[in-house]
Amino acid sequence: MSTGSSLGIAGYLTVIAMAVLASVGTAGVPGVGLVMLTMVLNQVGLPIEGIALILGVDRLMDMIRTAVNITGDAVVSTIVAKLEGEFDPAVFADPNAGIESERDLQIDPEAEERLAGAVRQHPRPQPAE
Repeated sequence: MSTGSSLGIAGYLTVIAMAVLASVGTAGVPGVGLVMLTMVLNQVGLPIEGIALILGVDRLMDMIRTAVNITGDAVVSTIVAKLEGEFDPAVFADPNAGIESERDLQIDPEAEERLAGAVRQHPRPQPAE
């Protein structure tokens, strides 16, 4: 409406379908919302200049989309784990679950020393001042 263009019901349905199909493969790519919006606006014949209206809030919207995506992934993973009988409430409630300490990593001291020796043999060149 702000650009003087109007869409009929077919245009709205096209926008919805294109947005859903485009978002399937781009959920994990930051900043791709504007590219997808350009594609959708172009498909329904609306002026691409309308993107300038949301350019200022796109970063915030991108962060919100990411939060929704991560929350959805976590919820679906929990539901599948419960259905498969793999859900452990004790691990779910443990705030330290998944945190590993150095002793849990089982670092080989000999391998560490060989790596340190290789780094000492090939020092990084210092930038010229």
